[in-house]
Amino acid sequence: MSRRFPCVRAGLLGLALLVAVPAPAADDPDVLRLQARLEALQADPDVARLAPFEQMQAREALAALAAARRAARPEALYLAERRVEIAELAVRTEAARQELARLDQRRTELLLEASRREAEEARREAERLRIQAQIQAEEAERLRLAAEAEAAARTEAEQALGKAASRQSAQLSAARRKEAELARQEAELVSGKKLPPARFDGQSEVFTLPGSAYAAGKGALSASGKDAAAALAAYLQINTRNVRVQAWSQDAKLAQARAQALREALVQAGVPAARIKAEGRSGPASAQRAAEVVVAP
Repeated sequence: MSRRFPCVRAGLLGLALLVAVPAPAADDPDVLRLQARLEALQADPDVARLAPFEQMQAREALAALAAARRAARPEALYLAERRVEIAELAVRTEAARQELARLDQRRTELLLEASRREAEEARREAERLRIQAQIQAEEAERLRLAAEAEAAARTEAEQALGKAASRQSAQLSAARRKEAELARQEAELVSGKKLPPARFDGQSEVFTLPGSAYAAGKGALSASGKDAAAALAAYLQINTRNVRVQAWSQDAKLAQARAQALREALVQAGVPAARIKAEGRSGPASAQRAAEVVVAP
């Protein structure tokens, strides 16, 4: 009874694959062509239950092709064709392996039978088995080459998927930068002040305040520093991510006082204090950079 369970599971998985994949678009010849190749595997009861995982991947890729937009269609078609080829190759490979196992079992049975025959019959049978073993060795080599081809096809498909993921990441980054640019424009309109220069560092947006943002040798903000803080506060009420304020000075106490002064200005302008962390940095401040406001996830 236990030997029947793998067949039953394979049959159920094959049925699930047929049900899960939507019907291809009637006007899409590529989808129909690839669908026909997959259905040909299911139509043969001897191979329908073989390589279920590869067949499932092929149907998922085919469903993605049917749903792909025009811009993504070439890549989706390429992936679908590779997945279908992999599924067909995996089915043929598994069928050949099973046949090879059956031949090995038959060979063993024939050897036992030959031992009970006369010497001449045993010699003739041994010769026949030698030839059959040679054929099996050739078949094993063919299977090895097929497995290598399958591995190469999988590697190619994974590389294509990696390129698609990189492209999507770049598109997402561009969308985030566009969103930040619109938020900066809105903040400048609302505050009537100019935001400090900004750059992107990974997923973080960094605003740089020059040395003129502070009174010379003091921790208090200058008039231009207060204007920058007002514009930043308007921006941070639109972009609600976490904020890190950091200021530089050779004097650690002065650096901390400058960072704290900028934080307090942001809080007074309406930014929740819980979102802002202030820290002084030991190091020389310059005319181009005395403090930074880092907006991060």
